[in-house]
Amino acid sequence: MEPLVKINPGVTKWDIRQMIWDYIEDKNLANFPRPVHNRIPNFKGAFTACPKVSELEVFTQTTEVKVDPDKPLEGARLAVLQAHKTLLVPTPRLRSGLFNKIVPPQGANKEQLRACASSQGVKEFSVPIGLDAKVKVDLVVVGSVAVSEKGFRIGKGEGFADLEYAMMASMGAVDESTVVVTVVHDCQVVDIPEELMEKHDLTVDYILTPSRVIKTNCPSPKPQGIIWTKLDTEKLEKIPILKKLLAQEELAGKDVTLGAGPPSAEPLSQTGAPKKQSRRKPRQKAARQDAQEESKEEKSGEPQPNARQRPARVRKESRGSEGEATESRRRKGQSGRNIKEKSPEEIGGEVVTQSKIPPSVTTVYLGGIPTGLRVSELKTSLREREVAPLRLTWQGAQHRAFLDYSNPEAAEKALEALQGLSLNGHSVQAELAKSQRRSKRPGPSNKKPRPAPTSDAEAVDSKSEVHEQTE
Repeated sequence: MEPLVKINPGVTKWDIRQMIWDYIEDKNLANFPRPVHNRIPNFKGAFTACPKVSELEVFTQTTEVKVDPDKPLEGARLAVLQAHKTLLVPTPRLRSGLFNKIVPPQGANKEQLRACASSQGVKEFSVPIGLDAKVKVDLVVVGSVAVSEKGFRIGKGEGFADLEYAMMASMGAVDESTVVVTVVHDCQVVDIPEELMEKHDLTVDYILTPSRVIKTNCPSPKPQGIIWTKLDTEKLEKIPILKKLLAQEELAGKDVTLGAGPPSAEPLSQTGAPKKQSRRKPRQKAARQDAQEESKEEKSGEPQPNARQRPARVRKESRGSEGEATESRRRKGQSGRNIKEKSPEEIGGEVVTQSKIPPSVTTVYLGGIPTGLRVSELKTSLREREVAPLRLTWQGAQHRAFLDYSNPEAAEKALEALQGLSLNGHSVQAELAKSQRRSKRPGPSNKKPRPAPTSDAEAVDSKSEVHEQTE
């Protein structure tokens, strides 16, 4: 069958991703969440393709099946539960372990199993599986952005599927007999150049689409374990279970030398020399991450999505919320005059100068922030999606926050990456702030810089240490 998306010679993995994402959006081939960029697409027809996993001959011989938590694989998780097989699902971004075992209620009917297969059900009906558990995974189902009939796979660029498989191989949970399946739309089956594939890349044995079942007979071996030189200390800090695996392999006499370079957008694919630190005091992780992201952009052979910009830190002149404007007026009225600018020491080292305020600064509004969420948790989610703003204004008591970006293009990229954001199980609304939805006169504003917010409107520089307030 002729691929629906033509891949030209000389392309990179990111080129292929962008082509697939653009095609799916242009042809309206996806369900919520949209847009599909920087995601495993939740394509239309996923619930037609997923049940085909139970029709594979290898499925009947399986006992334990690992299925990724992506939305389009919900039907595959349901098929595993309906077949009364053990379902394992990786923990989100591997923060709290490798995977969880889904345990449905005793005697669960189809609707209850369907609920267990959903993202919320995975949280509610699961128990963690530790490294010491004797797990033997017979079948692995992964999401993909693109895949070839030869079995070459491209994910969304974060490398978690590759890393998860390598970790399972290290702990003996998978071996040469483990079968890997991916479920995609027909348009995601393309010709991927073999030279783009690396030793750590996970290949697939079967491709399920709404119209086809493809056996790839892929000759390339799957990862045999973790390639430690492709990781660094920061990756170990983000994924604590890696520390345990490293300690175990070191005791077993294996070489666990880490790489010196920062993680790339595809965590296991590239390394590079770290960028020289800024003169600003690097006293927190966020600053180190920003320096590494810049190095990644310069050193990587592939363009990165949502690449961060590092213009001067600024204080937003106006807020995209009437409530915030009222709060500003209230504070001004209380003092009878404008609040005096604080020194850098008083506001956590943030230097504010009128001359450095970008005239085109654009604000994104986040609404529906759940009660009890800490600003540090929001910052972590922003960094994971690579959408750290120039400035973050936190209004947790009002269940909202505002993110400033240097220009409308950066804000639009952030909006794309923030679609479908869920915090503590609650969906968060992301849209342009009210002030950005009206046409704005070009050029810098003549207004004075807005004073540093206090009380429930706490300004937080996204690259500085967070001072968290208690409500």
